[in-house]
Amino acid sequence: MSTFAKPENALKRAEELINVGQKQDALQALHDLITSKRYRAWQKPLERIMFKYVELCVDLRRGRFAKDGLIQYRIVCQQVNVTSLEEVIKHFMHLSTEKAEQARSQAQALEEALDVDDLEADKRPEDLMLSYVSGEKGKERSDRELVTPWFKFLWETYRTVLEILRNNSKLEALYAMTAHRAFQFCKQYKRTTEFRRLCEIIRNHLANLNKYRDQRDRPDLTAPESLQLYLDTRFEQLKVATELELWQEAFRSIEDIHGLMCMVKKTPKASLMVVYYAKLTEIFWISSSHLYHAYAWLKLFTLQKSFNKNLSQKDLQIIASSVVLAALAVAPYDHTQGASHLELENEKERNMRMANLIGFNLDLKPESREVLSRSSLLSELVSKGVMSCATQEVKDLYHLLEHEFLPLDLTAKVQPLLSKISKLGGKLTSASSVPEVHLSQYIPALEKLATLRLLQQVSQVYQTMKIESLSQMIPFFDFSAVEKISVDAVKHNFIAMKLDHMKHVVLFDTQDLESDGLRDHLTVFAESLNKARAMIYPPTKKSSKLGEILPGLGEIVDKEHKRLLARKSIIEKRKEEQERQLLEMEREEESRRLKQQKITEEAEQKRLAAEYEQRNKQRILREIEERELEEAQALLEEHEKRSKRKGGKKPILEGEKVTKQILMERALSEQLRERQEMEKKLQKLVKTMDYLERAKREEAAPLIEAAFQQRLVEEKALHEHEQQQEIELSRQRHDGDLREKNRLSRMLENKIIFEERVKSRRESEFNQRRAEREERINQIVQARKQEREALRKKIFFVRSEEERLKRLREEEEARKHEEDERRRKEEAEHKAKLDKIAEKQRQRERELEEKERIRREALLVDGPSRSSELPAGPEPGAAAAPAAGKYVPRFRRGGTEGSAQAPPETDRWGGGSGRPAPPDSDKWSSGSARQPPSDTDRWGSGGSRPDDRNPPSDRWGGGSKSTWSSSRPRGR
Repeated sequence: MSTFAKPENALKRAEELINVGQKQDALQALHDLITSKRYRAWQKPLERIMFKYVELCVDLRRGRFAKDGLIQYRIVCQQVNVTSLEEVIKHFMHLSTEKAEQARSQAQALEEALDVDDLEADKRPEDLMLSYVSGEKGKERSDRELVTPWFKFLWETYRTVLEILRNNSKLEALYAMTAHRAFQFCKQYKRTTEFRRLCEIIRNHLANLNKYRDQRDRPDLTAPESLQLYLDTRFEQLKVATELELWQEAFRSIEDIHGLMCMVKKTPKASLMVVYYAKLTEIFWISSSHLYHAYAWLKLFTLQKSFNKNLSQKDLQIIASSVVLAALAVAPYDHTQGASHLELENEKERNMRMANLIGFNLDLKPESREVLSRSSLLSELVSKGVMSCATQEVKDLYHLLEHEFLPLDLTAKVQPLLSKISKLGGKLTSASSVPEVHLSQYIPALEKLATLRLLQQVSQVYQTMKIESLSQMIPFFDFSAVEKISVDAVKHNFIAMKLDHMKHVVLFDTQDLESDGLRDHLTVFAESLNKARAMIYPPTKKSSKLGEILPGLGEIVDKEHKRLLARKSIIEKRKEEQERQLLEMEREEESRRLKQQKITEEAEQKRLAAEYEQRNKQRILREIEERELEEAQALLEEHEKRSKRKGGKKPILEGEKVTKQILMERALSEQLRERQEMEKKLQKLVKTMDYLERAKREEAAPLIEAAFQQRLVEEKALHEHEQQQEIELSRQRHDGDLREKNRLSRMLENKIIFEERVKSRRESEFNQRRAEREERINQIVQARKQEREALRKKIFFVRSEEERLKRLREEEEARKHEEDERRRKEEAEHKAKLDKIAEKQRQRERELEEKERIRREALLVDGPSRSSELPAGPEPGAAAAPAAGKYVPRFRRGGTEGSAQAPPETDRWGGGSGRPAPPDSDKWSSGSARQPPSDTDRWGSGGSRPDDRNPPSDRWGGGSKSTWSSSRPRGR
């Protein structure tokens, strides 16, 4: 472990090691400095050292080193400069995220670089064998080698930072930011396992916060800022859990939010509560808890209507429709029927727990909980006006399924409503917190409810019914699905029925006369009869006796009612004003508290800074003195050792003050004296050695010459002996080699033959393997070419078939269009013909009316004069003689002659053109030509025309005058 006098020296040493490529040694040096107990006071160079330290930890992916260093730096900075720790942690997370993104981009670039340029080129056999052996793709391999280590390190970074910042009131914002970034990491890369671990880590941190309440820097959850940060973290956790479709974690996040608010006894803002209930609806729908889902929608509707001032009428209708449909989707029977006592207790406890979550009750007393049921929910919808805000289709559907008794026509009326409802919904423009609403998700549940209602109503009317008839009455499902639904309903005592598949009938159990179903049916029938009677015979209003006694009672009651309403509004306004004043007072008190807290914190920071400066100065002076004293002590100890070794006395007198300067001066003088004495000794020793060496060389010279001559003689004799031995050995080896050559020369031909045989066999085997390899490669190439050819033919065939089908569809559409045009033209022509016939009919009727009017006027003019000239008792058949000077009609002029007949009226039907054609003119025509009826058809079967003297009422078959008036329109 290396020690440095100053932290800057450690930083310089680390940079030198990095420059020569020894990053691990540099990291170890900085780690030793940071974990050393010598540097426990914060200094500015320590921050630069930490920046370099975290950079090295990120480059080398040393998460354990980073955690140790940050923990030590937190101890140093906690009470002095916590902002420095925040900056270091932010830099650490930034570097980790940047490295992970770089690795991801490198993996993508590598994947793009490894793409094959020629898609039709055949793969080599080596590549095929490698792909079969490795069993993984290039992207997976690059991800495992490049991306995965950096993602692991980034995840470890987030965990380290959260562990360091947990339960720290001064770094709550950084803790929340880290949690949010970790959530986004899990969301971006679909890391579900890490997300679960992250939620558990945050949950444990909050549990430890409540467990250890005597910590010094523990966050205060009652403070609004801290509470808002914790709530934002939990809501972000809830959103990411729903987006990752981790519904269990989402529900646990809901419980975390509820538990947090129960802990501080406060309710979040309306905007957060909207997100809370919106996610709760998704969770309950996924878990098939339709009752809780409907209650969550009701709470969401109430919040949106009360607090969202920008909510449009269309969005309000969609939300209200969702509430009503969610309530209708709840099963109309109790699922706990026939359950055991333990199951009932568990269900009761679960209902109370869900009621607390949905109602957001912060009071957990049992008596404050309300029971959740379908009937209470529907009654609450009606009482709170949710039904009036829904669309008309939803209202009609609710009325049909809950109030109408239509055992035969229920599904026929429900099905078009469901088809319309399935098209409603979409994105809400004025409610951003609410997800996109799709009413079509409730269609299966509503179809099941309609089936149950139909079975219930049919069971009250019929005792037996054919399965075929029942299947026709339920168009939503086939009979197997209806059978499953009915079995579930019978299991929970909703209906009583049996299926006889041998006879193909459904048997409904008979009920007593006093049963609830029949009694309700008779009650509904009696109410319907009373309504019909009231419509036919409306009741007469009777004057009240009390009204006679007190004529002004109604006005008094109205005035009193208005006064009470006004008083109620005044009280509500006063309450609102009082609440507003209380809120303003709380805001002012909070602002004053924050201002005072800020002033106190600033004063505390100034005091701490001053104390820190003073401590630094004292520490520096103390360190200087200690260092000088240590150096002086070391010099003194060295001098004492030297004095003991020489046997001298101590140079330091007793009671004398020893300083570094005195010791240095005395040490220098002593060193100078010792150096002079050593030089003198060396000069004397050099002279002695010189004389001794010269004497030794003079004595050794003749001895060396004699030894050299003797060595020459010995080496010459040795050389001659070794040369003779070498010649003898060479001769023996030559003779042996000749004998071996003669022995092996007999096998030379066999060796050549064997060598040729081996070469030929290996050559043939090589040629065969090469031919097989070429053939196998050619087969692979041909197979791939055939596959490509077959694929091209298949694509061509599919495209040709699509073009032919498209052409047939176009021709069919054109033919249908032409048929529609022709049909429209024929209908137009037919209509024009009918209009023309009708116009002719109306014209003829007008002519007849005009003639009838003229005749009546003539009768009215001639009536008085004729009655005055008649005798007192004329015969009925006789006609009176016309008076002189008066106009007499032609048929009256010959009244005296009994045998005379009135001339026929040739212009009665419009100039002899025949009677008007009746509307059914095709009866008179055969083919396309139309002819007027003959006299036989016009005047009856006798063929004779009636007399003109008969009255007009008898002309059309002897009918009366009233018959004529009722069958023809009257004139003016």
